Amino acid sequence: MTSTPFLRLQGIRKEFGSFVALEGGALDIAPGEFVCFLGPSGCGKTTVLRIVAGLETQTAGRVEQGGRDVSTLPAAQRDYGIVFQSYALFPNLSVADNVGYGLVNRRRPREEIRARVRELLELVGLAGAQPKYPSQLSGGQQQRIALARALATAPGLLLLDEPLSALDALERVRLRQEIRALQRQLGVTTIMVTHDQEEALSVADRIVVMNHGVIEQVGTPMQIYRDPATPFVADFVGRVNVLPAVAADGGGVRVGEQTFECEAPVPANARAGVSLYIRPEDVLAEFEPGADANVIDTTIDKIEFLGSHCLVHVSSPQIGGHSLIASLSPNMLSEHRLEAGTRLRLRLLADRLRVF
Repeated sequence: MTSTPFLRLQGIRKEFGSFVALEGGALDIAPGEFVCFLGPSGCGKTTVLRIVAGLETQTAGRVEQGGRDVSTLPAAQRDYGIVFQSYALFPNLSVADNVGYGLVNRRRPREEIRARVRELLELVGLAGAQPKYPSQLSGGQQQRIALARALATAPGLLLLDEPLSALDALERVRLRQEIRALQRQLGVTTIMVTHDQEEALSVADRIVVMNHGVIEQVGTPMQIYRDPATPFVADFVGRVNVLPAVAADGGGVRVGEQTFECEAPVPANARAGVSLYIRPEDVLAEFEPGADANVIDTTIDKIEFLGSHCLVHVSSPQIGGHSLIASLSPNMLSEHRLEAGTRLRLRLLADRLRVF
């Protein structure tokens, strides 16, 4: 990150009567960075976006953009384009008029508006759509028009408020990659609000995970997924196994009768009970004989086929009968004839275990 952030949030707090929606959040966003605010409904992520946009006034704190304090400026005097979940296109205006709306308000020359609209429609893959109306377009096409409209005035900041949630699964995947490619091409600083973990992991330079108005963790997608800072982050971002454990004599942690070696630090109060977290893909099938502190004998309870991989649910008396999920390939299951009731040895990767 550069030493001078393009957007700086300092001590942002928002109260609605006695309810605190945001608690003193602080964040620096670099020029050209793509940042995703991720969290469940009601966590405060949209409130942050609305404060940055000037659509909501913070109770306390400061918003700086491009080195300028914009904390009290109305939305019309801030430098951003915004795309809403509902597209918010004008149904009575053509595509050309929707895209050029902001330029018309700025009294730009007609030829300049026409050229800019043509350029943006080519950029979002809808060249020649100028005379059409929103009702003649698919949901994905309408969202592309909304994106073109947000970019028409060449804003320094692009705000995306759950822009893909109304689309079907395939269109979401296609459009999120188009948005990311376009953002890289234009170099525009971008904030996207989403509750979709996969969406955030696939497009963001950094992710801000929020819960109950508090920022739980800020990091790259890899850091957020592989090194969660809190139990909430580990549980919310991706699927994870959680096993009750206590500290073991000589190091590691014990689940039931099984002691697991782990490279992560074990909390000082671990003897009073902790939770052991591990992702399903970090639970590996072990077909070769041999002793390993982190290998357990299990029985397959059920198998979920998910196309590219299978979630294999197992249980083992070694871990007190608790269930565990491993992510294995369908080819492996077929090769080793694994099915419900089959015995399976599993190894939990020591460097991927997390203790909270």
